[in-house]
Amino acid sequence: MARNGVSFITGAQLLSLRRRPNIAVIDISDLIQTVKQKDTLVFHCALSQVRGPTCARRLASYLEEVKEDVGIKDILVLERGFNGWESSGRPVCRCTDIPCKAHNL
Repeated sequence: MARNGVSFITGAQLLSLRRRPNIAVIDISDLIQTVKQKDTLVFHCALSQVRGPTCARRLASYLEEVKEDVGIKDILVLERGFNGWESSGRPVCRCTDIPCKAHNL
């Protein structure tokens, strides 16, 4: 069933997808724990016109709903997105290290 453009699947349906290499299951509470010690979050996508701002707004709404103070003071969206960042000559790393060890931005 879809609500607000989001489709829901059952546990059985999720189990049938679990072996697909292109699926990610994201627990929002894990995200919140990951960023709990940060006071500023910056979201982006390729152009920061839809996906980045949408995620930023959804996280802000979620934090308002749960009324939990996780220390986040600013939720920002990178203007012009990743493409704008890269085209203006700013550093870009394509390594797979998490966190990136190649650049100190």
